[in-house]
Amino acid sequence: MPREQIDLRYQVPRLSVLDEDGGFDEDVAPEVSDDLLTHMHRAMLLARRFDERMLELQRQGRIGTFAPVSGQEAAQVGAMAALTDDDWFVPSFREFAAAIWRGTPLTQILLYNAGYNEGGAVPDGAHDLPIAIPVATQIPHAVGLAYAARYRDTGAVAITFFGDGATSEGDFHEALNFAGVFTAPVIFLCQNNQWAISTPRDEQTQSRTLAQKGLAYGVPGVQVDGNDVLAVLAATREAAERARDGDGPTMIECVTYRLSVHTTADDPSKYRSDEEVEAWRRRDPIPRLQRHLQSRGLLSDEDIDALEDTLKGEIDDAWSETQAEMERLDGPETMFEHHYAELPEYLREQRDGLRRDGGQEG
Repeated sequence: MPREQIDLRYQVPRLSVLDEDGGFDEDVAPEVSDDLLTHMHRAMLLARRFDERMLELQRQGRIGTFAPVSGQEAAQVGAMAALTDDDWFVPSFREFAAAIWRGTPLTQILLYNAGYNEGGAVPDGAHDLPIAIPVATQIPHAVGLAYAARYRDTGAVAITFFGDGATSEGDFHEALNFAGVFTAPVIFLCQNNQWAISTPRDEQTQSRTLAQKGLAYGVPGVQVDGNDVLAVLAATREAAERARDGDGPTMIECVTYRLSVHTTADDPSKYRSDEEVEAWRRRDPIPRLQRHLQSRGLLSDEDIDALEDTLKGEIDDAWSETQAEMERLDGPETMFEHHYAELPEYLREQRDGLRRDGGQEG
């Protein structure tokens, strides 16, 4: 029986703009203003320093377990910088850099990681979903939001973040299939940080790339250098444009690396080598962007030092505000919150009585 080669609709290109020294390829570089470049740098550096501070607080027992973002800032900030406030942001559990870009206060992130549900509240009108801990469960939600946006003709796009391990989950495949069938305007952004907790990438799948997993569902894929914020920005812009034009979803694989622990309950020294970590540290997305900004005359060593001081102050203030809010939330009068849009008079009297009595029984 004769055999014919099936002509697949899509291939998987790979995109990189910045090299490790901060130089860039003008032929593929996205159009980006100086203000946007410096804004992305600020957000990435803030996310890194905030991440380091939260790790200190967790080790001191002052907040709970969380998933550090260090090393993956470019994959998150570059993607969010390509979208608008009207687009939907659907995170997993590591997207603190993306949340910071989106305008989430540091106090809210700290409060959430200290175990207070109030920290996970989404402001009215925000097109953000709460943090999703179970792996891959947020991906179908993003597709549903995107499908609704298309149905209502709002022009909005949904982006959902997940790790390489999530591509082994059924939710991921079901979501891509639905998105492909219904041409939903959704961007699937996989942060391939090489490890699904302690399982290495090459033991998770035989696929040469993770981006190609979308091809089976009619979803085009692209692999980008996830430590290159300009490459991520360019790929996400293109995906958003496709979605808004009615051409459906895109799968973006950001090849990056988790420089810190999987979560603060993890010890990565048990399963990966110091040499591997150091090799990836030389590709750190923040120094790479700093070198690029310096080569363009947009940043100096003095500017970096001044910014470091400013960000430290912001983080210090956020922790002070969080501690004050934690003290307030620890009071028994919080039992009256979140039940009524307008608290009935009899309950208001009981709450005020508790406050007057300092929470003591009369």
